[in-house]
Amino acid sequence: MRGAGAGFVSKLRFGSGFFHMRIKVPSGYTAGVVTAFYLASDSSAPDRDEVDFEFLGNVDGKPITLQTNVFVNGHGDREQRLSLWFDPAADFHDYRILWNCFQIVLFVDETPVRVLRNLTGSVPDYEFPEKQMVVQGSVWDGSDWATDGGRTKVDWSRGPFAAEFRGFDVAGCANTSSTPCDSQSSPGMWWNGGGYRSLSAEQHAAYENVRNKYMNYDYCTDKGRFKNKLPAECSYA
Repeated sequence: MRGAGAGFVSKLRFGSGFFHMRIKVPSGYTAGVVTAFYLASDSSAPDRDEVDFEFLGNVDGKPITLQTNVFVNGHGDREQRLSLWFDPAADFHDYRILWNCFQIVLFVDETPVRVLRNLTGSVPDYEFPEKQMVVQGSVWDGSDWATDGGRTKVDWSRGPFAAEFRGFDVAGCANTSSTPCDSQSSPGMWWNGGGYRSLSAEQHAAYENVRNKYMNYDYCTDKGRFKNKLPAECSYA
């Protein structure tokens, strides 16, 4: 990225699946630079669904933050931020998104770092992504918010800012499928099967460890932001 952004997008849209990418984010001074791997129904639509990995760049000597977010019908403001247990600019790591009709789980090197269960049928006002989404990756200018709340901007003289993406792999239900994407009986849609409907005990323990040790912002604890009522899913994390 030099003075602009860059990205890629899948040709197919998906209604569920397991999406994998190996990423090495830009190193050095990267304040204001955002590297992203995400699913999105239509990034420009006001009612979009979206599931995000976003790496927020920083000044020299300060760690890169991993932010995750989920949009449903255009409703975002579901940010969680982690100080990772490694430097994502030093080497490639695995980032995966599991999306089925039971849950969304974001994994970093097999460790769950974000979970959203689907309780739309039993909890009033509960939201869960249902629109078909493409797979996208990008590097872009987030100067207005990404570093120190937007106080530290991209320094273009430090560019170009290059992220590396490799190992892209999708096991997903594409828009060309004749089988419903929430099928629990199709052997081809293994990501809807019993082992993917909730976290295992081991995964849950790893997830709680991440939340306790590495999470430095959770929208569900931001009562100043949500003065009247926290989002419905916050009671079921």
